[in-house]
Amino acid sequence: MRKLTLQQLERHLFGAADILRGKMDASEFKEYIFGMLFLKRCSDVFEARRAEIIAEQKARNRTQEQAEQRADAKGYYEDTFFVPPAARWIHLRDELHHNVGDGLNKALAALEEENTGLEGVLHHIDFTRTVGKSKLPDKKLRELIQHFSKHRLLNDDFEFPDLLGAAYEYLIGEFADSAGKKGGEFYTPRAVVRMMVRLADPQEGMRVYDPCSGSGGMLIMSAEHVREHGGNPKNLGLYGQEDNGGVWSISKMNMILHGIPDADLRNGDTLGEPAHVSGGELMRFDRVLTNPPFSQNYSADGLPFKERFPYGFCPEAGKKADLMFVQHMVSVLREGGPAGGMVCTVMPHGVLFRGGAERDIRRGFIEDDLLDAVIGLAPNLFYGTGIPACVLVLRAKGSKPAGREGKVLFINADAELRAGRAQNYLDPEHIEKIVNAYQRYTDIPGFAAVVSHADLKGNDYNLNIRRYADNAPPPEPHDVRAHLLGGVPKAEVAAQADLFAAHGFDPMHLLVERDDRYFDFRPELNGNGDLKARVEGDAGVQGKEKALADAFDAWWNAQQSRIEALPETKALMALRAELLASFGNALVPVGLLDRFQVAGAVATWWGEVVFDLKALMAGGFEGVVEGWVTTILTALEDEGSKGTPLDHKLVIRLVPDLLNDIQQAESEVGRLVAELAEFEKGGDDAEEDEDGGNVQSYGKWLEETIKVLKATHKDGFRRLEQLTKTTPSGNGSKGSIAWLRDKGHDTANEEAELAELQARVGPAQRRMAGLEDEIAPYKRAKSELAAAKKQLKTLHKGFSDRLEAAQAEVDAEQAEALVLDILKADLRRELDRRVVAHRQAVVATVEGWWSKYRVTLRAIEGERDAAKDRLDGFLKELGYVR
Repeated sequence: MRKLTLQQLERHLFGAADILRGKMDASEFKEYIFGMLFLKRCSDVFEARRAEIIAEQKARNRTQEQAEQRADAKGYYEDTFFVPPAARWIHLRDELHHNVGDGLNKALAALEEENTGLEGVLHHIDFTRTVGKSKLPDKKLRELIQHFSKHRLLNDDFEFPDLLGAAYEYLIGEFADSAGKKGGEFYTPRAVVRMMVRLADPQEGMRVYDPCSGSGGMLIMSAEHVREHGGNPKNLGLYGQEDNGGVWSISKMNMILHGIPDADLRNGDTLGEPAHVSGGELMRFDRVLTNPPFSQNYSADGLPFKERFPYGFCPEAGKKADLMFVQHMVSVLREGGPAGGMVCTVMPHGVLFRGGAERDIRRGFIEDDLLDAVIGLAPNLFYGTGIPACVLVLRAKGSKPAGREGKVLFINADAELRAGRAQNYLDPEHIEKIVNAYQRYTDIPGFAAVVSHADLKGNDYNLNIRRYADNAPPPEPHDVRAHLLGGVPKAEVAAQADLFAAHGFDPMHLLVERDDRYFDFRPELNGNGDLKARVEGDAGVQGKEKALADAFDAWWNAQQSRIEALPETKALMALRAELLASFGNALVPVGLLDRFQVAGAVATWWGEVVFDLKALMAGGFEGVVEGWVTTILTALEDEGSKGTPLDHKLVIRLVPDLLNDIQQAESEVGRLVAELAEFEKGGDDAEEDEDGGNVQSYGKWLEETIKVLKATHKDGFRRLEQLTKTTPSGNGSKGSIAWLRDKGHDTANEEAELAELQARVGPAQRRMAGLEDEIAPYKRAKSELAAAKKQLKTLHKGFSDRLEAAQAEVDAEQAEALVLDILKADLRRELDRRVVAHRQAVVATVEGWWSKYRVTLRAIEGERDAAKDRLDGFLKELGYVR
C-alpha cells in the first residue's frame, strides 16, 4: 500500500475545509476541522494499540471476549490517549446520523474526561455553535466525518513519521491566509519565527516561554532549533500562555501532533493573570519568544505582580499595552551574568518613538542596559497589519555579552523581502543577513549601526531605526557634463568595480577612453539589446559562472555520500548543518555571490526538500520515488490541485516520451482553440450589442442563421431540390423535371413552379450556400478540436498507468540515481536564480549608462531645432506663416 504523502495529507485536510467554506469563514470553522482531525488521529492510534493488545491477550489463550475486555482497560494506554467508545471513529462513522453536532461534542468531552493531559483542551470546540443565523446541519457534519474516513492517520501510513505535525502546521497557515486580518491573532509567518529563534538561539536544558503563544509556533520551532543543532529537544522546557481559548486549544493539539505532549501551555490573560507561578512568584525563563497582540488596551486596576512594571505604566486607553507586555517579559527572565535570560519579541514601530510613559519605559530599558538590539522588518510580513513591525531583543540585567555594554544595535532590514501579491515574505538569505548582522554586532553601512547610550539619551531615547541606520539608496548619479557632451564618467564606472569584478566582467569590453574623466561606448555597439548580449557572452562573465558551477559540482560530489547514507544514519539534522556550512565554504571563495546569497540558496533548497529527505530517511530512495508518484497521481485526480502535476520533476525523467506526446497534444488543442477564437471575432453580419460588441460568437451566429434559413424555407428548399436533383451520372433524379421530361410528361406546370421557387427562395438558398462556405473552416476546426481533445484525454487517462509502470521498473540503484539527480537539479536551480539576478544587475548598470549619456543634450537640442525648421517649412507651404 502506498504511503500517504505530505501533499496528499495537506490536500485532504484542506478538502475538509472546502466542505465548510461558504457556510462560514475560516476564522469560524477552523476549530471544527482541528477537532475532527484530532478525534480521527486519537481514534486511529487507539485502535491500532487496541488491536495489538487483543492479539497479545489471544496469544495467551484468552478468548476474543476476554481479550477485548482487557483491551478496554486504560492501564494499557500509557503512551497514547485512551479513547472511550463514544469517541471512537467507528462509532462516529457508522452510528452517528442524527444530532451529529451534539454527538461530536459528546465525543470530545468523553475523550477529554478520560485523559488528564487533555483537560480543558477540547471543550472550546462546539459543533452545535450557531454561526450567523444557523448552525452546521447534520448533512455537513456527516460529510466531514465521511471525508476524514478516507485515510487512516497512523505513523505507519505516512511517508515519514512527523508528517501529521507538518500537515497541521500547513493547515494553520492556510487558515491564517484565508482569515486575513484575523489570521494574525493566532499565526506568525514561519520565516519570521525561524529568524527570531535563530536570534534567541535556545539551547538544550533551557526554559523557553511565549506569553502570547498563539498556535505554538515559537515553541515548536525552538524545539526544532535544538534538534537541528544536535541537542535533545526533550530536555527543553516549553511554556506558553494564550488568552483566546479556541486558539489555546489549537496550540495544545498542535503540540501533541508534533510529539510534544508535555509542553506547559496555559489559557488566560498574561498581563491580567500570569499563569506560570511557582511558590507564589513568577517562574523564570532563559528565553522569551513572542509576537504579542499589537496596540491593545489594558486595565492597571488589580494587575497582579505589579513589580513586573518597574519602568511605569502605559496609558490604559489609546491601545498602548505593547510595552507593558515587554516589561512582563523582562520581569520573568532568569538572571545571572552572561547566562542570563533573553527576550526576542515583535513590536509595532510606535513603541520606538512615542512620548510620555512609553518614552520613560524606553529610558528605563536603556539606563538598565537591557535593550540589546532593535531590528526593523519589511512591511506587510504579518497577517492582520500591512505596517512594518520591528523585533526588540532585550537581555536580563547584567547579562549582555562582553563588548555590548552601554550600546544598542540597530538593524534596518525593511528592504529585506520578497514581494508577494497579498503579502511579503522573508526568505532564507534575508534571515541569514539579519542574524549575521546581529551576531557580528558592528556597523554595516546602510544596514546596521551600533549606537551608544549617550547618543540615545541625546536623542531623548527616540529609537526610530532610520535615525541611526538609514538604508535609503544613494541618489542616481548624474554628470551634467556627460549629459551635455556625452561620455560615461569614470567615477561611476569605478563605483561599480566590485559588482563587475564579482561577475568577472571588464567594462572596458564595452568602453573606450575619451579623456582623463570620461569613457565612450565602443562605436560598434547598437543599444541595450546589444549591451545585454555582449555582457552575457563575455568570456570573463562565462568563466566566472563556470567557476561557480564547477565549485558546485565538486561540492555535490563530496557531499553526495552523506545524502546516500541518510537511510542508514538517520542523521538528518547533522546533514543539514554539514550541508549549510560546507556549501558556503565551497562557493563563497569563487566571489560571484556573497555569503548571504549562497546561504540563501542552500537554505531555501533545504526548506523545499526537507520532507523529501525525511521520506528518504524513513523509506529509502525507492520510498521517495513512490511518494512522488503518489503525489502526482493524487494531483491528477484532484481538480482543485494547485499547479500542473505533469510539471513534476519526476515525470520528465520517467516518461519523457509520453510527456512529449501530451505536450504536443496540448499544443494542438491550444492552436485549434486560438484558430476558433480568431474565427469567433466575427464578420460584418454578426449581431451586435448596444456598444458594438458581438452578442454571441460569430461561429454560433452563422450556425444559428443557417438553421433559421433552413427552417423558414424548409418546404421550398425541399421542393426546389426535388425538381432539380440529378443522379451521379448526370441524369435527372426521380421526380425531377428532367426525369419527368424523359418519361414523356408535360412539365410546363413544374417549370412554372420552378421559376416561382427560384424567384422566391433562390436568394435564401444562395445566401445559405455562401454561409455554408464561410462556416466550413469553423466546422473543420471544431471537429479537429474535438478529436485533439479526445486524444489528449486518452493520453491523460493512460498517463497514470504508464507512470506506475515506469516506477515499477525502477530498481534501487536507479531510484537512488533519480532522487540524487533531482535533488541536485533543484539546488542548482536555486543557485542559478541568484546568478541570473547578479548578471542582470551588471546588465542594468551598463544599460543605465547608455540611457543616461549615449544621447547628449546637444544632440537632443539639434533634433529639436531640425524638427522646428521642418515644421516651419510645412507651415509656410500651407500659407499659415510668412
